[in-house]
Amino acid sequence: MTTTIALASLPVIVPVLVLGAVLKLAAVRRGAEPEGLGGLGPTVLLPERLRRPAIVLCALVEFAYAVALPLWDHPLPRWGAVVFFTLATYVLVDLKRRRPEAGCGCFGEVSRKPVGLRSIGRAMTLGLMTLAVALSPVTAADLVAGLSWTMLGWTVAAAALVLLLSPEIDEMIARMRYRAPCELREAPVEDALSRLTASAEWRERRPLLVSTTPVDTWRELCWRFFVYEGRTADGDAVDVVFAVHLDGGRHAPVRSALVAADGTSLESLPESIPVSA
Repeated sequence: MTTTIALASLPVIVPVLVLGAVLKLAAVRRGAEPEGLGGLGPTVLLPERLRRPAIVLCALVEFAYAVALPLWDHPLPRWGAVVFFTLATYVLVDLKRRRPEAGCGCFGEVSRKPVGLRSIGRAMTLGLMTLAVALSPVTAADLVAGLSWTMLGWTVAAAALVLLLSPEIDEMIARMRYRAPCELREAPVEDALSRLTASAEWRERRPLLVSTTPVDTWRELCWRFFVYEGRTADGDAVDVVFAVHLDGGRHAPVRSALVAADGTSLESLPESIPVSA
């Protein structure tokens, strides 16, 4: 029976570990400031300077277990995973007591909902699954060899239980039902800059730029503006202003204009683009 549970649990545990690690690292990458990561689970209990490294370390540990569990039947990664989920359960209980408004951070920014019984129950369930894997050290090869409809049914049941205990599902459904207007959605500056440098407007204006580092940038409604120092063919100093629309993905509209050093507009942006005076 333990072997059956272990075989059914392995294909559930590994994707959970990988997904958790990927989303944690993605949240760290998007976090402009360390304090922006404060809602990511137990890191709120740490000093601000340690929050980002702690999230990265946790993600790396999850990656390590995700690789080792299906490939290596040594006790070290298996009992290590048991300890990992046991500690996770304890930390979530403690977090719920000390910071009831904090999310579990299990899957990065998606896990911002305050820790509840479902999050704690999921950690306990995954801990029991890893315990079964530790007691019956199966690998991916054993999983393939023992593949059957019965085993598939057990795996589906285990996955359904984990999903049922995942409050992130509610958040995902809510996000799919409601899409905030472009003006209210978060839009990282890096994404807009990437769209800009891949655009035809950028390639056309690139010879005019003195530097590829913007001297100013700001957002207005659904547009992100970038200002670069430039120089015309006649040697006159100008500001090259780019406007990148924040909706539309990689093919979002990009507009540009030239502004003289005295503030005179040599080429105006389209009237549909709002620009503060």
